[in-house]
Amino acid sequence: MNEANQTFRRLLGYASPYKPRLFLGILFGILTGGSVTGLLMVLQKFLGEIFSPTTSSWKEVVFVAALLPGIALVKAVVEYTSIYLIAWVGYRVVTDLRALTFDHLQRLSLSFYACHTPGELISRITNDTTMVQQAVSQVVADLVRQPFILMGALGYLIWNFLELALVSMVVFPICIFPVVVLGRKVHKYSRQQQEHLAGLVSILQENISGAQVVKGFGMEASENQKFKIENERVFSRLMRIAASRAATNPMMIVTSTIGLAIAMLYVRSKGMPGEKFFTFAAAMVLMYEPVKRLGRVHLIIRQSSASAERIFEILDEPIDVSHNQEGKVLEGPIETIEFEQVHFSYGEEPVLQDINLKVKAGEVLAVVGPTGSGKSTLVGLVPRFYDVTEGRVLINGVDVKEYNLAEIRRACGVVTQDTFLFNESITNNISAGRPDPDVSRAVHAAQKAHAHEFITAREEGYERPVGDRGSNLSGGERQRVSIARAFYKDAPVLILDEATSSLDNEAERQVQAGINELMGGRTVFAIAHRLSTIQHADRIVVLDQGRIVEEGTHDQLLALEGRYKYLYDLAFEV
Repeated sequence: MNEANQTFRRLLGYASPYKPRLFLGILFGILTGGSVTGLLMVLQKFLGEIFSPTTSSWKEVVFVAALLPGIALVKAVVEYTSIYLIAWVGYRVVTDLRALTFDHLQRLSLSFYACHTPGELISRITNDTTMVQQAVSQVVADLVRQPFILMGALGYLIWNFLELALVSMVVFPICIFPVVVLGRKVHKYSRQQQEHLAGLVSILQENISGAQVVKGFGMEASENQKFKIENERVFSRLMRIAASRAATNPMMIVTSTIGLAIAMLYVRSKGMPGEKFFTFAAAMVLMYEPVKRLGRVHLIIRQSSASAERIFEILDEPIDVSHNQEGKVLEGPIETIEFEQVHFSYGEEPVLQDINLKVKAGEVLAVVGPTGSGKSTLVGLVPRFYDVTEGRVLINGVDVKEYNLAEIRRACGVVTQDTFLFNESITNNISAGRPDPDVSRAVHAAQKAHAHEFITAREEGYERPVGDRGSNLSGGERQRVSIARAFYKDAPVLILDEATSSLDNEAERQVQAGINELMGGRTVFAIAHRLSTIQHADRIVVLDQGRIVEEGTHDQLLALEGRYKYLYDLAFEV
């Protein structure tokens, strides 16, 4: 079994919870095939009465005539029920798959996101699942119904026209051969098309998010060209898929017409009666549609499996930060946070090396160093945004991996340099999306972050929507809402990644006062780019190329006249 079929079998494995509906759909598919046989038998009887009217009364003829639409009605009902049930299972499988993929993305560490663009992941959740959704329902419906319709018609032929049935059984597999050959090309081009479509979504997402930069630097022409190139690549692969699929039907028509011509010569040589000829022709027509659809199933499986593979690549991505829901609960206050022989790397690239550090409760630890020295990664190990490659991070002497991950995350409040707000109300952003936010608590948090004034200056107040990524707020306002979010959480460990970077001097002074209040009684990790903000930290750690090169208070480090003194002089150089 080839890789595409294995992928599709895995996809159908997600239908296990819905076996009752699936089996019912298959049952009605069998009844559809049986109704085809009954329809052909009644049609032959009716035509016999038409062409040989001497053997039956009008009453018998009318009865047979009434059977014809009656069986057609039965066929319509069972076929509709089969199609509906199978479509339900198909759509449910893909809906579950989309939810599972999104849930799995929530469990992956930031290391995974560092290696994939947002546009690529968005494309896999939307475009690829849509492709699979269309294919699954169509393929499963055809696999359930068409074989039984084919068997019903073929059974009738075998019973009444054995020699012709044997001919058709030879000709119809030949019709499928071109489909198998073309299917390989469809799989290859489908994979390429989905990858280029992901690139297209990525360009679009970056362009919209960075609209100000694009316009500010006159990048419209280059962005248009980049989009056009990727768009043409998508078009090229789509046309190759279309060409392969378009060639399928003509090839099947040619081969099946050859078979039909042979059958007609046979009919002529045998001098077949008119009623038998017409029912034979009807059976051949009824057989052609299932054969055509079953032939296309191979192409659709090939095409959809390329999309399914891209989805399964995410689902198969190992969760490198285990949630450990059975882990320990953080009991009592956090007394110490310790880094013990810590190493961390992205793949082969080392980021942190041989980090040994112990932070006590209530201590303010500032982390400084040049860009790329590993500052954000170091503090990100505490809430387990990443897990160490070697060594351990300990809270109260216990490896953080032994705790329930939710416990660790609840204990940490984070204010990042790149302020991210969700497209919701200010209240929901301050409460970090909790289902039933405490409005009075949100107001109190905003007051401490010196955000209350600008929030209440507008009529909507705390219900004001912030827009996509906070586009309805200024940079300083976004930063203050983010700081209010940390006040609202009230966690014992606070991580500040240059929390006042987007504020003007007046706002910075106000917010810094609030942050100083927030720091009281908490363990604080402060990443500093502006050294003026961390001069009063209890301890300063200097990172360079992933290693701690200096450690001490502001005055002690200046006296060393080493790396910190260099950075300090650089920052305050006139």
